Amino acid sequence: MTASSDMRDDALVPGSPAWWAARPGAHGTPRRGRPSLDPGHIVKTALRLIDERGVQDFSLRTLADELGSGTATLYRHFANKDEILAHVVDRVLGEPDLGDLDTLGTWQETLTTMGHRLYEVLRRHPAVIPSLMAQIPVGPNGLAQREHVLRALLGHGLPAGLAARAFTAVGHYAIGFTLQQHGPAAADPAAAPQLATFYRNLNPGSFPAITHTADVLTSVPLDEEFHFGLDCLISGIERHAPHD
Repeated sequence: MTASSDMRDDALVPGSPAWWAARPGAHGTPRRGRPSLDPGHIVKTALRLIDERGVQDFSLRTLADELGSGTATLYRHFANKDEILAHVVDRVLGEPDLGDLDTLGTWQETLTTMGHRLYEVLRRHPAVIPSLMAQIPVGPNGLAQREHVLRALLGHGLPAGLAARAFTAVGHYAIGFTLQQHGPAAADPAAAPQLATFYRNLNPGSFPAITHTADVLTSVPLDEEFHFGLDCLISGIERHAPHD
């Protein structure tokens, strides 16, 4: 397969860089016909349904029913469900307010603020994370947020290579932590006491470390656990940063 045909194939994949580059606008140009719904309202409603039901139970039919419309109206703006999901992901990435990062005092504060704000948004929309992980977030909001963070990191003196790696590392950590702890397959937090009891009842001869730390393993609040891991990650990045 030639490079040009690879690009044509990629352009057909909703959420891919080539697909976004081919968009004439944030939601494309609607086809002619009866008055259409506002595309932003369509995406907002789709996000709410995904939050409530999950991606697996989301369909164009359920979205059209919720909007009191027909699927033909949706097709005036979006070719299929995957295109709507690409816009849903970008809408979620637009929720964290990262425009003030370059006003912070250090690059460490920049990364800490980015990590916490991204985590807060993703934990509100955990059902969207699998769709986020399936694409490169280069929609309008994804690009804007990336620009805000990288500009702040470069402004604080981080070399381009380290700024890019730090941005990626913190983003991956926030996404992975949220998926594991708040995603569709996350363990029920209410099960922590039972898990602690299970650990304590293990044979201390075979599992001395687990029985010794049983209560701590199951009692650390998720927010505190996230902050601790983010702090460790940023401390590791400091080892690679230039020093005066």
